[in-house]
Amino acid sequence: MRNYADKQDLIFSQSRDFSGCDLSGIDLRAVDLSGVNFLGADLRGANLSGSILRGANLREANLIQAVISEANLIDADLTQANLCGAVLWRSQFCGTNFSRASLCAVDLSEADLSEACLIEASLIEAKLIRANLAGAKLCGAILLEADLTDANLIGADLTWANLTSANLTEARLWGTKIIYTKLRDAIMPDGTIQEPQIAFI
Repeated sequence: MRNYADKQDLIFSQSRDFSGCDLSGIDLRAVDLSGVNFLGADLRGANLSGSILRGANLREANLIQAVISEANLIDADLTQANLCGAVLWRSQFCGTNFSRASLCAVDLSEADLSEACLIEASLIEAKLIRANLAGAKLCGAILLEADLTDANLIGADLTWANLTSANLTEARLWGTKIIYTKLRDAIMPDGTIQEPQIAFI
């Protein structure tokens, strides 16, 4: 596993393939990394704030406690990536694939996740305050105790999702698909706590 000590080392390598590389703790703020291959790379604690990772391959990457705020990850692939504890606020994830990714305790406040794929993703205790999840696919996702205050879930698919004890205060659920969704002890948009329902909203 090759180790890149800093931003200059990585950029000057002129490589677009960093699969399996040790990039833990690297500072990659405001760097254009569009389409770069980070398959299985170790990016623990890396700072990617303001960077462009449009279409990047981050499948199975380790991004634990990484800072990726105000970044562009449109159409990126984060399938089975580990982002637990990462800071992702105000980043663009439109069309991004988070299938089976670990997103426990992440901060996705005000992030754009419209049309994103979060099928079977783990979002336990995730902060999704004012996040845009319009049209997102959250089938089978685990959102235990997630904070979705004022989130936009218009047209999202929550089939088989688990939102036990989630906070949906003032969340927009028009056209949201709620089928076999677990909502036990969840705070609903109107502030009430409801038992599970099987319905379309």
